[in-house]
Amino acid sequence: MGLSASEIVTPLLGALQASVSVLLTIFIGVLIAQFGLLDGDAAKQVSRTGVRIFLPALLITKVGSELHAGTVGRYVPILIWAIIYNLVSMVLGTVCTRAFKLPAWVTPALTFNNTTSLPLLLIQSLQSTGILDSILVGHDTAAAAIGRAESYFLVNAMVSNSLTFALGPRLLKPHDEEVPNGRNEGQAKVENRQADDQGSVDQSEQRQVDEESSLLPQPVIQHSYRLGDKIYDGTKPWWDDQPHWIRTTLDIMYSFVNAPLIGAAIGALIGLVPILHVLFFAETADGGYFNAWLTEPVKNAGGLFATLQVLVVGVKLSQSLRKMKQGEDSGRVPWSIVGFVSVVRFLVWPACLSISVPVIWALAQKTSLLANDPVLWFCMMLIPTGPSAMILVALSDVNGSDETEKMAIAKLLTILYAITPLISIAVVGALKATESVIGS
Repeated sequence: MGLSASEIVTPLLGALQASVSVLLTIFIGVLIAQFGLLDGDAAKQVSRTGVRIFLPALLITKVGSELHAGTVGRYVPILIWAIIYNLVSMVLGTVCTRAFKLPAWVTPALTFNNTTSLPLLLIQSLQSTGILDSILVGHDTAAAAIGRAESYFLVNAMVSNSLTFALGPRLLKPHDEEVPNGRNEGQAKVENRQADDQGSVDQSEQRQVDEESSLLPQPVIQHSYRLGDKIYDGTKPWWDDQPHWIRTTLDIMYSFVNAPLIGAAIGALIGLVPILHVLFFAETADGGYFNAWLTEPVKNAGGLFATLQVLVVGVKLSQSLRKMKQGEDSGRVPWSIVGFVSVVRFLVWPACLSISVPVIWALAQKTSLLANDPVLWFCMMLIPTGPSAMILVALSDVNGSDETEKMAIAKLLTILYAITPLISIAVVGALKATESVIGS
């Protein structure tokens, strides 16, 4: 059955609204930098704060509010699918980057798509156009469906962000460089703490207080340093005795323990424990005694993440444009790279709908592996599609990449978000496929 013009134009307008919203937010970031309200160093701190504080807060409230004993089965397919498509993208990105001798940062750009700000803005725009009404069943409301869709996207974001910060630094390294051993850095930190601890005993009164000084009492600081030293000294001999492959494996496993994953774990704990779910998310009259004074501030903090990440891209783009004007190195982004990343992110993954649609249809109709939730099917089809992740800017900050690389990433992201309306291909395909499953 053919598609009418309205069935194509309406999703296109929804995707256009979402992409224009992101582009205007990038432009606001450019203005902030142009007026000197936020420089590169401040933007770096904002980016790190977003990843380590605001994103975990967002995951705690969204995952915790939607996840409970009756809905946990809905999230298993999301987790499995998120792992599969990210790993496939990573293999594809690594092979192509090495084969065509592309810059190392192209690999994470191909691997990790935007799993937070754009999907959330897109789903809200689609709600405002009313086109999601066609996949609501029974007594389901648009507001409830949007809430579930946001939680599905955020569970996918948890997986994607965990992989980003666990494996992303390795992907950003040039192919001929070895990843530095984090233990050497850790040992240096311990030695610095020991020297600081020793000097603080005799010079605590002479130490100048600055913005990096801890607010904890000095005895508490000294005790924490000594405890850390004892743990390090006690485990180092054991660590040195382990084979190289064991140390490498443990290092990789430890790198997955990051702030987004911890936030998602806390949200899952709150959601799955009935008494905690009531305390944090129920109305006060129904026993939600933590809702108004604790959950709400965490929710407010989480709401800052998506916008701040986009603003940081604008600040980086402003730096790049300023250096271009001055004739300095502003990060080179060949059009061949832009075209290659765009094809993979906007055409290759949507083309996979021809494979995923019948698979999801079969799973939904013939098995009980997928919940009877059309919004879940729609999100699973849409999840792999879209521009590269805004969080690549934060990754480059955390990884210590040079400024030209950061500005090149900002340029690439801006171009990709300028052509984001191409995502309407996947939106239309996923929407019509979901409707066909409902009608079958």
